[in-house]
Amino acid sequence: MYAFKTFTFISGKLVRLLSVLFAISVISFALMAFSPLDPLIQYLGGEHVVVSGEKAAQIAAELGLDKPYHIQYLNWLKNLLHGDFGYSSFFEQPVMTVIKEKAGASFLLLSISWFFTGILGFTFGIIAAMKEGKIADRCLKVYSLALASAPPYWIGLLLVMVFSINLGWFPVGLSSSIGMGRNQASFFDIANHLFLPALTLSLSGIAQMTLHVRQKLLDIFSTDYVLFAKARGESQLLLFKNHGLRNVLLPALTIQFASLGEIFGGSTLVEKVFSYPGLGSAIVTAGIKGDIPLLLGISICSAVFVFLGNFIADILCYFIDPRISRGGLYEL
Repeated sequence: MYAFKTFTFISGKLVRLLSVLFAISVISFALMAFSPLDPLIQYLGGEHVVVSGEKAAQIAAELGLDKPYHIQYLNWLKNLLHGDFGYSSFFEQPVMTVIKEKAGASFLLLSISWFFTGILGFTFGIIAAMKEGKIADRCLKVYSLALASAPPYWIGLLLVMVFSINLGWFPVGLSSSIGMGRNQASFFDIANHLFLPALTLSLSGIAQMTLHVRQKLLDIFSTDYVLFAKARGESQLLLFKNHGLRNVLLPALTIQFASLGEIFGGSTLVEKVFSYPGLGSAIVTAGIKGDIPLLLGISICSAVFVFLGNFIADILCYFIDPRISRGGLYEL
């Protein structure tokens, strides 16, 4: 019975994933098809570049742009089923080669931002709730409310102006010094270039996590059984340990893993602000240059990435909360 529930749970998740991937590919392709940008003109270098009609037709045929949009999509889908994500017209490489080259830099940036978002956001939320109404709570609330609604790229621009241009403490952009590849750069050089982009992505995420954990913990502290325990003389630390931690950990984990999509979305423009050579910067370039195969490839990979975050959150909920484990996986 348990094995059947597990199989049903995983099968349902996979069906949802395939449905989402199909919808994302159709929507992404349709947006590019109705875009005012002509992929062929963008590939040639813009409208100011003069190319003969015969040469333009030859290039369009090589890129598969000479066929109707629905035929282009069906051909792309057929190749995808065989593991071929297509060819990037801008980078002049297979799409998977471009994704592999860019994924390492993005994964490092997202991992650091995601880690500090969870650790600091959870800690700040607990401090704010346990110091409700005091100076620590007020400072954390001001910080959280100010940055929770601020666009990450705007925060990035401010950090660049202050710490890179005015103070000169950190480089303006890139992932390593000019003329030096990531494999050749030292740890200090990579960390120096990574600090501001990671900080930009972390600040707004920490603020949102802080507000969520604070409010959830205050709701727990206001329940009857916690008030009764407090009346019996339990200290605030014991109240948090015995009643607050487990109850606030589950929603915090769910929010943390669900935030992977938001962090990836924020990194798209943040990487462009810092000229950081990751997937976010590549997908912006693909949209501007009309590189449809690369845009679709990154969209598919990012959707799988976000799905894995939500899937891990569901699994953790199952093992942490005994009510879910008793109810079965199908109730997640």
